[in-house]
Amino acid sequence: MSASEPQVAARDEAARIVAVLSFCGFASTFAMRFVDPMVGVIARDTGRDPHDVALLASAFALPYALVQPVLGPVGDALGKVRVIKVCLVCLAVALLLGALSRDLEVLLALRVLSGMAAGGVIPLVLATIGDRVPIAERQVAISRFLLFWISGQLIGGSLSGVLTAAIGWRGVFLLAALLGAVAAAAAVAGLSTRGVAAGRFSPSVAFRRYAGIVAMPRARALFAFVFVEGALVFGIQPYLAPLLEDRGAGGSAEAGLIIASFAAGGILYTLAVRGLLRLLGIRRMLIAAGLLGAGAFSIVSGEPAWPVQAGAFLALGAAFYMLHNSFQTQVTELTAEARGSAVSLHAFSYFVGQALGPPLIGFGILMAGAPITLVLCAAGLLTLGLVAASVIGRNQPRPL
Repeated sequence: MSASEPQVAARDEAARIVAVLSFCGFASTFAMRFVDPMVGVIARDTGRDPHDVALLASAFALPYALVQPVLGPVGDALGKVRVIKVCLVCLAVALLLGALSRDLEVLLALRVLSGMAAGGVIPLVLATIGDRVPIAERQVAISRFLLFWISGQLIGGSLSGVLTAAIGWRGVFLLAALLGAVAAAAAVAGLSTRGVAAGRFSPSVAFRRYAGIVAMPRARALFAFVFVEGALVFGIQPYLAPLLEDRGAGGSAEAGLIIASFAAGGILYTLAVRGLLRLLGIRRMLIAAGLLGAGAFSIVSGEPAWPVQAGAFLALGAAFYMLHNSFQTQVTELTAEARGSAVSLHAFSYFVGQALGPPLIGFGILMAGAPITLVLCAAGLLTLGLVAASVIGRNQPRPL
């Protein structure tokens, strides 16, 4: 056997594992957004106010964020793959029961359980990729996972609205449950736990590991980076439709197309990431991301027609995922012993940034107006790219 054959075999095995993990991520993120277009239908079917039914989104999102710092250490202690499998089974069961539910309060409780289960999948999938893929190939591997992650949100948020007319909202819940069940089966069949000893979860050990992670300057920088990007990039999105309506330039439909362009930009990045890393390296890519994102925000600050804004958000999506994918890859290198904890804390910082972004951006729009607020967002994203490049961009291996 030649020297290269073991490397090829290892790369093929890593690709197979990433494929299984990516489908697990797809099932998890599909469950995140598929309810949103069905709020009106569920409200009519259950005889409840649409504002009450809209709480189904929060019932999923808040537990999704809050459970991650808990399940990360649990995964480190008991085995990340084991926890992923359990979370997927719980997700599938909760979605199945949701399809059978006739009471909104029960459905809300099941969405809470779904959010907790889905929140345990994504960070542990990233940590597992960190365990099983060498650092030189890791950013490309995580970008492949991102492709499925983005697609799950995009398809879940768009396809469910179309399917509801054909199979009803309960049928869409059943479809989501089926995806969760297939993902759980794929994880059981394709992700081995042989050689991975199951330990015992200890809160004191978890707190000690978190304290050690937070004590790392590099970790604090990565957590701050992901908080800032989440606040800046996602803080403006809820205001797109009102800003278009104020100018008579469009409404919710146009805003939806602009946000879809953002997701498309992320998909383009995942397809180009290997070439970008080879051409630029991570340091120059982070700088380019800052420049590209700042340019996108600057274009939107001029309040152009919505198709121009859609083009700008295509660029912003690419810039965001250039940054985010780099930060995700770096956080998997903080500590091998507590990789699940590190990734979970990183994800928690990201979602807190997403949660605080809209009120902060809204305050800026109220006080200074949308154009100035967007210019400040441009300056913030450019600064983020430059600072990140100086902190994490040196001496990083390029993909083969």
